[in-house]
Amino acid sequence: MHFELNSDGFMSVKKFELMLKSNEVGFFDSEEFEQIVEHYLETGKMIMARKAVQLGLSQHPSSVEIRLLQAEILVFDNEFEQAHELLNTLYELQPHNSEIYIQKANIFSKCDDHEKAIELLNQALKLTEDQADVYNLIGMEYLFIEDYNFAKDNFIKCLELDETDYSALYNIIYCFDFLKQNKEAITFLNKFLNSNPYSEVAWHQIGKQYFDLKMYDKALAAFDFAIISDELFVGAYLEKGKVLEKLGKYNEAIENYQITLELDDPTSFAYLRLGKCYQKLGAFDLAVKFYKKTVKEDPLLDKGWIALVDFYTKQLNYQKALSYIEKATEIDSENALYWIRYAKLNKKLNFFEEAEYGYRKAIDLGNYELETWLQRSDILLYLGEIDGQISNLEHGLEFYPDDAELEYRLAGAYFKQHNITKGRFHLQNAFKNDPEFLIIIEELYPEILQLEEVKHIIT
Repeated sequence: MHFELNSDGFMSVKKFELMLKSNEVGFFDSEEFEQIVEHYLETGKMIMARKAVQLGLSQHPSSVEIRLLQAEILVFDNEFEQAHELLNTLYELQPHNSEIYIQKANIFSKCDDHEKAIELLNQALKLTEDQADVYNLIGMEYLFIEDYNFAKDNFIKCLELDETDYSALYNIIYCFDFLKQNKEAITFLNKFLNSNPYSEVAWHQIGKQYFDLKMYDKALAAFDFAIISDELFVGAYLEKGKVLEKLGKYNEAIENYQITLELDDPTSFAYLRLGKCYQKLGAFDLAVKFYKKTVKEDPLLDKGWIALVDFYTKQLNYQKALSYIEKATEIDSENALYWIRYAKLNKKLNFFEEAEYGYRKAIDLGNYELETWLQRSDILLYLGEIDGQISNLEHGLEFYPDDAELEYRLAGAYFKQHNITKGRFHLQNAFKNDPEFLIIIEELYPEILQLEEVKHIIT
């Protein structure tokens, strides 16, 4: 159910709230109560919605519409059994009321029985005059079970009935994106634009599709049309800026990002892109200025901190870069990307224990890149922690079982521990995978090249 809160409805809400404050009971007709309850449901004021239903039923006990709103509140409160009983009672009174099927579907949806919910919504579809909303609900149920084709079909039917329903349009594009159907999405949007030539949302979405396909000129034209349709559309300026960056037109990109700062509250994304553009133009002071604004605007945006750190790293100012990555880890210690940079910078500064700690933290947080295992291994070898090095390499081999670089290092570590059997095993594996990486033994373990066992295997 949905009611437009017209001036009379607004007055009903005010009158109702005044009545509660004065502790005097006033009379409202059933339609007024429906508007009042619906208003509170839409604004999330559930306590007020319950009060309005309670008073509404005391004045209009036979009102099916108010009792349906009561069922909706029961579903919201997860009182599914009571809601079922109430809806079954209402079904006896009005078996052709589509809202009963919709509310029952809502219960099954909340209980993760989405197929049953779809079945009920299809029944509601035959009874309702507002088919667009029901198609939208069916589309959402198909999204829950990840059937993106059927979800897309129902959202399209919703949009065909109500071309102003942009939530359905966004959901359609979401399905196309998930199915990796960029070209199909473009065909659909072009068809939609034929009947809605000034839809800024459609132009914006078709521009994003062209961007994903690297068709930057067409993307740029689409975002221009979105801006013509709505010159205050911040999203179109942001996307246009991204396209201009790809085309190497950094000054024009800056102009578009600056417009977004004038039209709306500044965003960390706009600040970040401005910093990137200025860095490309060699305006390093301005780049740093906007990177700092990025992390101030959103301290949890890792791209802002990484941009600052990478900037100073490229400038070979490792100490400055390290100071920023340390600030980043203080704010978010669970970000593996931070710890990788922390480790690399400490290694460049010859702080090997700190570098090892950084790589260890990154691994603990799920960074299993080959380079992480290799770098940590070499640092542990330098620190003389051979047991730790072996443990690290064995763990790395679980992810990269055929990697020669790991095998050579592990062979060298076992030979250093005088574990000839395991050393021979891993050295033979390493040779089998890639004999050219023998240089690892020569660089990291030159002393073991004198061992007869090693000479024999090499020969």
